[in-house]
Amino acid sequence: MQSTLLRLAIVAALGVPGFTQAAPRLAPPAAAQVWTWDAVKDRFQLNNTTLQASRLNIDELKAQEITARLRPNPDFTLTADGTQITSSHGRWTPFAGTFISPGVSYLFERRNQRGLRFESAKQGTAIGIAQQSDSERNLLFNLRNAFVGVLQAKAVLHLAQDNLDSYDKILKVSRDRFQAGDIARIDLDRLELQRLQYESDLQTALVNLRTTKINLLALLDDRRSVDSFDLDGRFDFSEDLLPLDDYRKNALDARPDLRAAALSVKQAQTNYQLAEANGATDPTLGIWFTHNGSFNNPDALNTIGASVSIPLRIFDSNQGEKLRTKIDINRNEKLREGVETQVFSDVDSAYAVLLSDLQLLKPYKRQYLEQAVRVRDTVLFSYQHGGAALLDFLNAESEYRAVELSYVNLVGSYLTAAAQLNLAVGHEVIE
Repeated sequence: MQSTLLRLAIVAALGVPGFTQAAPRLAPPAAAQVWTWDAVKDRFQLNNTTLQASRLNIDELKAQEITARLRPNPDFTLTADGTQITSSHGRWTPFAGTFISPGVSYLFERRNQRGLRFESAKQGTAIGIAQQSDSERNLLFNLRNAFVGVLQAKAVLHLAQDNLDSYDKILKVSRDRFQAGDIARIDLDRLELQRLQYESDLQTALVNLRTTKINLLALLDDRRSVDSFDLDGRFDFSEDLLPLDDYRKNALDARPDLRAAALSVKQAQTNYQLAEANGATDPTLGIWFTHNGSFNNPDALNTIGASVSIPLRIFDSNQGEKLRTKIDINRNEKLREGVETQVFSDVDSAYAVLLSDLQLLKPYKRQYLEQAVRVRDTVLFSYQHGGAALLDFLNAESEYRAVELSYVNLVGSYLTAAAQLNLAVGHEVIE
């Protein structure tokens, strides 16, 4: 009866078919705040300094759009000449013959140069937004790994605690058998020494849980105590997996680094058009007013004039920038092709790992977990009734512990591979 209850408890905790599958977890402290994945992600997006810095970079790029859209400033000039520095006929009239000429000139940009500068700046902002999304994609992958690490550490701790509790019950029965003279002292000593391994597993699991929590808090830029919060999440696997081509198509639509590469090609094309436009002959128009106090003709004291200045683009027609920006188009196209190839590689690699983990987990869930419990219970019953040696029982107990721990680690590996596939696709396709 005792072994049957123990078997049911272990099977229910590990999620064998027929039982509700949820993350094995110990009861959190009374004052601990329980976070789900959505709560952790929201806190991360609010607190992480790297994300905050990347958002400020977007604001800087938008400020550059303002600069790119500005028109050229007009120029104001003031000329004064003919001022006397000596007296004449006993009188000093320094400003009587001063030549004064204020004027204004303005550069007219041709071939939509201002519009192309603004378009290039807007495309730069779009590239920055895509790059910020790509940075967030990678940071969320690290956060998801840390989240899974905490759930896995909790599952291992739960298993270690169950193993220790189960073994203590076996020790209690063995001590009663020793008092009744049913087993030798050496057998009891070996059983009690074996408990040290279970205690060691429990302490290691406790340290690992605290360490993974500390890593998660570091990603959140949160300085709270590790005992003040706990995580709640699904620690299990799903056999539902779409065909590889579906994930590839999703990645082509969703990957922000691929979107940034495509936008860089468009910006390079705009920059080439701008380089062509910057090679145009932009006229500068000027107008001025003149007051000449030295003219004897009273009608010539105040005059106006106008001018036009056109550069002769004989030597410099911006041919260097034209060539550079034209080459830059081809360079960015090659980079985009490289990113697309990398997208396919990332999706294929993550899919292969996830598929491999599923192939290993299915027989565990279907067969190995139940077999490990059945073998352990059978050998324990046989040992307690004198039908098996102590060494047989210890070996069966060790094999059972190894199978259960391998299953927990495989689930953790599956969840990590699922996060890797989400990273490769560009958004969460497997929760």
